Amino acid sequence: MAPLSNIRINGDRLWDSLMEMAKIGPGVAGGNNRQTLTDADAEGRALFQSWCEAVGCTMGLDQMGNMFARYEGTDPEALPVYVGSHLDTQPTGGKYDGVLGVLGGLEVLRSLHEHGIKTKHPIVVVNWTNEEGTRYAPAMLSSGVFAGVHTQDWAYDRVDAEGLKFGDELERIGWKGEEEVGARKMHAMFELHIEQGPILEAEGKDIGVVTHGQGLSWTQVTVTGKDAHTGSTPMPMRKNAGLGMARILDKVDAIAWSHKPHAVGAAGHIDVYPNSRNVIPGKVVFTVDFRSPDLSVIQDMEARLRAEAQGICDEMGLEVEFEKVGGFDPVTFDEGCVTAVRNAAEKLGYSHMNIISGAGHDACWINQVAPTAMIMCPCVDGLSHNEAEEISKDWAAAGTDVLFHAVVETAGVVV
Repeated sequence: MAPLSNIRINGDRLWDSLMEMAKIGPGVAGGNNRQTLTDADAEGRALFQSWCEAVGCTMGLDQMGNMFARYEGTDPEALPVYVGSHLDTQPTGGKYDGVLGVLGGLEVLRSLHEHGIKTKHPIVVVNWTNEEGTRYAPAMLSSGVFAGVHTQDWAYDRVDAEGLKFGDELERIGWKGEEEVGARKMHAMFELHIEQGPILEAEGKDIGVVTHGQGLSWTQVTVTGKDAHTGSTPMPMRKNAGLGMARILDKVDAIAWSHKPHAVGAAGHIDVYPNSRNVIPGKVVFTVDFRSPDLSVIQDMEARLRAEAQGICDEMGLEVEFEKVGGFDPVTFDEGCVTAVRNAAEKLGYSHMNIISGAGHDACWINQVAPTAMIMCPCVDGLSHNEAEEISKDWAAAGTDVLFHAVVETAGVVV
C-alpha cells in the first residue's frame, strides 16, 4: 500500500460519475431537474446504490428515505464516520450542488477499496432526502427529522404545489425504508459542497474550511388588498397589494444593508393573485429570507420586518399576516472536525481559507447530534441554483482529496 500522504482520489472517475448522474433528470439548459421524490430522484438513487454495492457496501434506508451506504471498518462496534450530502436538485438546478458531496463520498470509498486501506471506524456515505426544500418546504427536511428538529408525521404531511403529500410520494417511488429515523449514532460527519458563492474563486483559493454556517429565517408574508380593474379604478381608491409588497421589499433590502457585511435579505418566492395583466393585485404571498452568522442580528431583522411591513400596510389600508415557515440558528462547526479539514488541506498543499457558509446544508442539522464539519470548493462566478452552475474537474478533485484525508484520518487508519 502506498503511504497515505501520497494518495489522491481518482479525479477522472469522480468527474465521470458526476456526468453520468447528470444524465438523470436533465434540465432544459444543461443542468438538472431531479426534484425530490420524483421518478428521476428514484432513478438517481438506484444508480447511486449500484455504485456503492460495487465496492462492497451494504445499503441502509430509513423511514424518511435517507440512504446510508456502509463500508465496514475493522471494528464493527466503532461508531461510523459519515460523509455525504444530497442528490435532489432545484427545478433549474446545476449538476454539482449536493451531488458532489454524495459522489465525493463514494469516491472516498472507491479509493479505500482500490488501495486496500482499512480504517477502524466504518465509513457511511449518506444521501439525505429533500435537502433543497423546493417541492416540499422546508429545506433540509429529512436531516431535520433525523436531528429531532421536525417530527416525522409533520414531514409526511408536507404537500407540494399539486397537493401531493411527502409521505405518499416517498412510498410511491419505492424508497421508504423501515429503519427508525435518527436511530443511528455517528462518530463524526463531513459534507463536501460547492461554495454557492464567489469568495473562493475571487480569492484564488482551492479549499474553503467552513467554520460556521449562517443562521436562516424564512417569514412568509401575506398582504391582502382588493382586486380591481387597472384601467377604471382611480388611484386614491386602490388597495394594491402588489405595491404594498414592493414597499416592504424595499425595507427588507434596507434592513439587510444595515447589518453589513455578513447579513443578507431578499424575497425569492413570490405569488401574485390573480396575476392578470389588467387586474390590480388583491393578494400577494412572498417569503422573506434573512441570513446572518449572528443570531441577534437575525432576531433584529425579523422584528423590524414585522414592524415595517405592518406600518406600510396600515398606511395603505391593506391587511398583512406573517408566518415563520423555516429557519435555523447560526452554526459553529466542531473544532476537531474543522481542524481535520484544515490539516488535510495543508498536508496536500492546497491553498485554503476559513469561510462561513451562506447557504443551509444538511450538516447544519447534523451538527446538533454529532461532531460535524464542511469542506467547500469554488464554483464559477459563485453561481448556483441555476442550470449554468459550473465547477472545474480540478476543483472537484481537490475538494474530494481533502474530504478523503479528513474522513480517513478521523476514521483511524489501520496499519
